[in-house]
Amino acid sequence: MTSTNIKACAKINLGLNIVSRRPDGYHNLETVFYPVPIYDDITIEPLSESQPTTLTIVSPSVDEGSSTPPLPVDDNLVMKAYRLVAEHYTLPPVSITLVKRIPMQAGMGGGSADCSFTIRLLNEMFNLDMETAEMEAFALKLGADCPFFVRATPAYAEGIGEQLYPVQLDLSRYALAIVKPPVAVSTREAFANIKPKQPIVNCREIVRRPIDEWRDQLCNDFEDSIFPQYPVIREGKEQLYRLGARYAAMSGSGSALFAFFDQDRLPDLHHAFPQNWFKQLIINT
Repeated sequence: MTSTNIKACAKINLGLNIVSRRPDGYHNLETVFYPVPIYDDITIEPLSESQPTTLTIVSPSVDEGSSTPPLPVDDNLVMKAYRLVAEHYTLPPVSITLVKRIPMQAGMGGGSADCSFTIRLLNEMFNLDMETAEMEAFALKLGADCPFFVRATPAYAEGIGEQLYPVQLDLSRYALAIVKPPVAVSTREAFANIKPKQPIVNCREIVRRPIDEWRDQLCNDFEDSIFPQYPVIREGKEQLYRLGARYAAMSGSGSALFAFFDQDRLPDLHHAFPQNWFKQLIINT
């Protein structure tokens, strides 16, 4: 059997409300996950039984002047995904190559995408006949937002992010800008100062409204705690609006920002943001 490749997409959060703290220490949330065509590449090649399973991680510069920190291999979610599936199905040793292009610690789900798409690829390559629900159950063991990437279609999420409901949402008429300053926000840090509260209107209802209404109604609760600690992220959001964004927000727990623009008013991201920021403009989402 030859090697097989799959592209693992990123995501953004169209609104993110932290509604309550759970007895287990986690938080209940409400959000709309939206897939984004920025991809990590995963290639799996079967090996002979005498060889060990290996993971090679490649981190090319995703933008001029950008850099990525070293990635751990043994504890990488891709390896955890392989081991998890191997506990339940017979798999040969494999060589896995992961090419990282999704910004790290950005709130775009790169690690979650990688492990979930690894499960999908293993299922396809080795004819495991796993149903979607089974793959989502495996993915949930690896992270709260991992199940979303099994389908990777727009979805409203509740619970810790694992309760998924399809959302009919097409934003392809807008250009999507993604920018990220060279700062990292850990999930633990983001939740440390969060104050749970029920939103006035559920984000699932807001995203059904015209995008011009989003600015005053749709919010990411993490911005209240992250922006004071990292003013550069707030400044990035303000800059996106100065460039003409119809809607802009931080994704997840940050530090990436996204914005939707009219196709006839595309921003010049490279001149508007410092060289060491991640910057990508997606014309067709």
